[in-house]
Amino acid sequence: MITFKVDEVTLCLKEISTGDIYETEVVRIKRKSILKKYNKNTGWYVNWSKFADDVEVYALVLEGTNDIQGMVALQRDDCAKAIYVLWGCTAPHNNIWQYGEQRFSGVGGHLLAIASEVSVKCGYEGFLYGEAMDKDLYDYYCDKFGAAYLPPLNNPYRFMLSGESTQHIREVYTYEWTDECI
Repeated sequence: MITFKVDEVTLCLKEISTGDIYETEVVRIKRKSILKKYNKNTGWYVNWSKFADDVEVYALVLEGTNDIQGMVALQRDDCAKAIYVLWGCTAPHNNIWQYGEQRFSGVGGHLLAIASEVSVKCGYEGFLYGEAMDKDLYDYYCDKFGAAYLPPLNNPYRFMLSGESTQHIREVYTYEWTDECI
């Protein structure tokens, strides 16, 4: 379930209260013991430790820290030649829709760029698909990125983004990939 918008196109994260810019890193989280900390009880939409072993979870963190600003759960789909975005959401302190506050802007764009870059690394040319949280978010991705409708399975707001649609996002957002896993 995709729960974020690309609120502001910014190279790095921007702290809303000060306008300060923060560099970011992408960290893959492999350990279920770490993922157990991020669940519905701690303000996330989903229990991140419940995903199957073939699902890769990536966290966007402030550079040099483990300060998670958003996470995305991705699954390779060789048949579709695309990355399936199972879940993507900002950290509770960046979730203005659910909690009425947002510390950093730019998190959603980074998460979309991460998913698209993983798609490229897998040889899928930036293609990805997923389900929007609601009709407004679905319409947003169709209007802003030219998302294509996919027939619904469990969610009527399924869509796919082509490599051309995600190329600009990959080019704009900057972050370092770390080899570390937390």
